[in-house]
Amino acid sequence: MASSEKFRKEQTLAMRKKYIGSSCRLFYSDDPVKIVRARGQYLYDENDQRYLDCISNVQHVGHCHPSITQAAAAQMELLNSNSRFLHDNITLYAERLAATLPDKLCVFYFVNSGSEANDLALRLAQQYTQHEDVIVLDHAYHGHLMSLIDISPYKFRKLAGQKEWVHVVPLPDTYRGIYKDHPNPAEAYAATVKDKIDEVQGKGRKISAFVAESLPSVGGQIILPQGYSTKVADYVRSAGGVFVADEVQTGFGRVGSHFWAFELQGEDFSPDIVTMGKPMGNGHPLACVATTVEIAGAFTATGVEYFNTFGGNPVSCAIGLAVLDVIEKEDLRGNSTRVGGHLKDLLTKLKTKHQIIGDVRGVGLFVGLELVSDRELKTPATDAASRVVKRLKKERICVSTDGPWESVVKFKPPMCFSMEDAELVAQSIDQILTDMETQDLK
Repeated sequence: MASSEKFRKEQTLAMRKKYIGSSCRLFYSDDPVKIVRARGQYLYDENDQRYLDCISNVQHVGHCHPSITQAAAAQMELLNSNSRFLHDNITLYAERLAATLPDKLCVFYFVNSGSEANDLALRLAQQYTQHEDVIVLDHAYHGHLMSLIDISPYKFRKLAGQKEWVHVVPLPDTYRGIYKDHPNPAEAYAATVKDKIDEVQGKGRKISAFVAESLPSVGGQIILPQGYSTKVADYVRSAGGVFVADEVQTGFGRVGSHFWAFELQGEDFSPDIVTMGKPMGNGHPLACVATTVEIAGAFTATGVEYFNTFGGNPVSCAIGLAVLDVIEKEDLRGNSTRVGGHLKDLLTKLKTKHQIIGDVRGVGLFVGLELVSDRELKTPATDAASRVVKRLKKERICVSTDGPWESVVKFKPPMCFSMEDAELVAQSIDQILTDMETQDLK
């Protein structure tokens, strides 16, 4: 069969099973959706059926945005070269990114993925501090490289286990965590980091970094209590370490009120290293590490060149610049605040109607709906969450679950998500939960 001919869905699936590693899972693996085109927040299958995309935080400003595709094509037509050649795009893009960050974060390293960014952040931290040990949050996920599996409890607990240089502290979950009822959860959870540092130092080891997503996503769409990061940074820096903020999922205005989710912690807080990825290139592989002059200087002082063939190439940076332009021109941060707030309000109203909704949390277009079988005990309703996702797929709305028990229905849609989209999602969930309650009564 010629490559230009279209395969039927069943043929595509058979070929995928034959050639693609089975650990590379599909959404809706029982009955996958075959997507052949997309625009904005909508996906279209081979029968031209439209799906509302609540999953693709990678296509940050919308699928196939004309400004992005035009910028990519124009630069591709002109030049795409190794980033060792001098070119304006990488410097212009770095300058634009620097304007969004605290002044001290002014040195950039461009890479291709969030995993590469987080791996480089580890190298920078360990070189600068001359220490090895890393503190991470429980249930964290930071990428698929071996170095990152090692610092991702979400992964390593299912594999080889915890390395002696990796230390896990409680997830600062104010809904079901150990300090959910504490009068000052930020201080209480930060104290667990201080205790861990004391424990590590008691063994004669030293901390290089505390690494955390600014809003833990795989952990269940967690909103860190305000003041937590500031306290943690004080403890970590006092121990000779640095604070690494993983913004791979949450950067570039997803939270609406700020460009970076770490800014939610307050104006006085700044990480020492920030990693970014997914939304940067709107689907094009583009990622970055931002850090301080001092940390970058220690990395340079090794005398070992850092070389990344594709990171920061002219096409990638042209796309990155176009994404920043679209965020500004289309007021996507404002849209995130308005639409995300509306979605959260609608879901919160459903909580009064449906006992299975334990918690609604989020900021901007980063929202989680946690389902429980018992509100008092907060028993995770894992099966129910899975049923909701499958039913929403039948309504042609694409969502997925997250959290330690896969009981959190998560929403991280493209930033062009609309009020009408939010209302459709809430109405559909309302009907699905009503149907499920009726079935359970029967």
